[in-house]
Amino acid sequence: MRHPIPVSCLLALLLFPGLAGEARAADAYATPADLGKALFFDTNLSKNRTQACATCHNPANAFTDPRETAVGRAVSLGDDGTSLGDRNTPTAAYAKFAPKFQRLKDGRYVGGQFLDGREPDLAGQAGGPPLNPIEMGMPDKASVVKRLWEYPPYVTAFAKLFGPKVTDDTDAAYAAMTQAIAAFEQTEEFAPFDSKYDRFLRGEAKLTDQEELGRLLFFSQQFTNCNQCHQLHAVQPAKGETFTNYQFHNIGIPVNTAVRQANGSKPGHIDHGLLDNPAVTDKAQDGKFKVPTLRNVAVTGPYMHNGVFKDLRTTVLFYNRYNTKDPERLINPETGKPFRAPEVPATLSVKELTHGPALDDKRIDALVAFMKTLTDRRYEELLEK
Repeated sequence: MRHPIPVSCLLALLLFPGLAGEARAADAYATPADLGKALFFDTNLSKNRTQACATCHNPANAFTDPRETAVGRAVSLGDDGTSLGDRNTPTAAYAKFAPKFQRLKDGRYVGGQFLDGREPDLAGQAGGPPLNPIEMGMPDKASVVKRLWEYPPYVTAFAKLFGPKVTDDTDAAYAAMTQAIAAFEQTEEFAPFDSKYDRFLRGEAKLTDQEELGRLLFFSQQFTNCNQCHQLHAVQPAKGETFTNYQFHNIGIPVNTAVRQANGSKPGHIDHGLLDNPAVTDKAQDGKFKVPTLRNVAVTGPYMHNGVFKDLRTTVLFYNRYNTKDPERLINPETGKPFRAPEVPATLSVKELTHGPALDDKRIDALVAFMKTLTDRRYEELLEK
């Protein structure tokens, strides 16, 4: 039995009709990416048939989760209707540019998918949520594949695209599913590079004075250190900039106590970030998380790996606290109290965090204004909400 698509996903399909796929005939799945479109929106791949990839990575919300929960949008709600995660859902937009997870010669880790890089590529990432008990909740790969074969056009499409034997092998079918979703995520729909900043680079738009000041500050090596982590290309300006170097850092994020209380975490639980990656045993990596893209950052809050900050300006103030001695600048405007201590204090990226002079309100606001220019054209109307 196939169930209706949730309202949130229907809204996405209305906004982006080219993403629709579930009801298409099998002969429309000409490529793995075409099949991946259908799978991305298919709620039947979750235990209670209520959740799809698009539920938490909604294309109408810059491929993040717009659903409100008991803790706002800090973390996502699972298919069972009660489970809450511990980490904020990262955007799937521009994710295709992350290199495979690896350790560089200088000992630094880079790349991978998820906030701790535990999956090397998009296909690996796509295979995780269906089997996660607090996400889509399917018990095993065989159960997922059984759901796939409930829909005859899928059977035909998988055999056509991945070979006739794929329908006889659970592991092969599951891998093909993840590859199809990954192929969809590699399309231009996830990475249009058409923000105001991109149009500025092409000479099609002009930045305001405030946005230009923010741009100069962002890429400055004297006044801020933003670009050390949030710049991929060495030359600036550069087309195709993803605004992350895909490395891992501990920037001193405090525990999101509201999330921990709501999701039933055990007392004293610590999110070790990169150190939770099975491929990493070096304790110097404790508490480090992958640097996120700043593409669409102004419309994809809340912020940080646990959604602890609601406002983009608060995140800039948080960084600024490492360079200021003004006691008023140490206050979190969202709580009216000082920014709390890091969850993992021992491995802070001190060199990267303590750089340049403290910023005044004019420069803080300019940085926020510049980051708003990184919003894809189709989401610019969300800036006004």
